[in-house]
Amino acid sequence: MAQQGDRALGPKGVRGTSRGDPSIDEPPRPIASGLELRSSAFSDGTLIPERYSRQGGNVSPPLEWTHVPDGTEELALVCEDPDAPGGDFTHWVVTNLSPESSGIDEDRLPREAVPGRNGFGDIGWAGPQPPVGDDAHRYFFRLYAVDRPLGLGEGVTAEDVRAAVDGHALATGNLVGLFAR
Repeated sequence: MAQQGDRALGPKGVRGTSRGDPSIDEPPRPIASGLELRSSAFSDGTLIPERYSRQGGNVSPPLEWTHVPDGTEELALVCEDPDAPGGDFTHWVVTNLSPESSGIDEDRLPREAVPGRNGFGDIGWAGPQPPVGDDAHRYFFRLYAVDRPLGLGEGVTAEDVRAAVDGHALATGNLVGLFAR
């Protein structure tokens, strides 16, 4: 009978090669800073309510975040639909969010925030509008914590944000909402 401290007989295993090891089960995640992004309107992986859709009111959803890492100088937000015909479609870009902030209210940006250009060519939020009959599209909200001010002006694109963030992201927070018509 095994006593306390004994291990089962057999070959010695190698630590870190079992289920739950990111190198086996999934791709590596961004820096584990604990940056969390969520919404009081929908949970990660659930349907976005109609009022936030382009035809249902086109109101931007409320977002909240916690655990912004030390050294963050600016937060930037991008929302895209990778399931759109033709690939990633930008629904929202917001830069110059204060690292001391904790969220964005429904249909209202903080005073210092700078709105970017959406895929329709407009400034600000563009609610979901997938083709009728498509399976639910995924809307990826990504919050970037960066180590320097980005200095991006109104009308900035998602591509501009990604280029400016490259090499300066301390952490990212992700939230995925679903929408179908």
